[in-house]
Amino acid sequence: MYTLSVKRDFIARHYLIGGDWGAENAPNSHHYVLELQLSGSTLDQHGYLVDILEIERLLDETVARYREQMLNDLPEFAGLNPSIENFARLVAEQLHARIHAPNIASLTVRIWENEIAWVAYQIHR
Repeated sequence: MYTLSVKRDFIARHYLIGGDWGAENAPNSHHYVLELQLSGSTLDQHGYLVDILEIERLLDETVARYREQMLNDLPEFAGLNPSIENFARLVAEQLHARIHAPNIASLTVRIWENEIAWVAYQIHR
């Protein structure tokens, strides 16, 4: 199985809702790192799992949507706690819908909210 991974970092803001999480209930910023992993068992006719330039473009567009934004104010977070778990799932679903390489067996989005905490969400095709 081949796995290709691309990372981007950005700063975004949020505040948690629905519970008592101390300082996280007030608006705060995180220096997020988003990692996209694509896996598959076959390569294309050029010997690539996917076109990495296309993946980088899609990842840059995704990160641009969230950079310097208040996650709570974005429509995809309406009615959702902007937890790192929900964030990873939403980004994975968005990228899954946009990546059309037929040899990709799974897509994983991993988001770090700091140097020690991350969440991953995986979609199998």
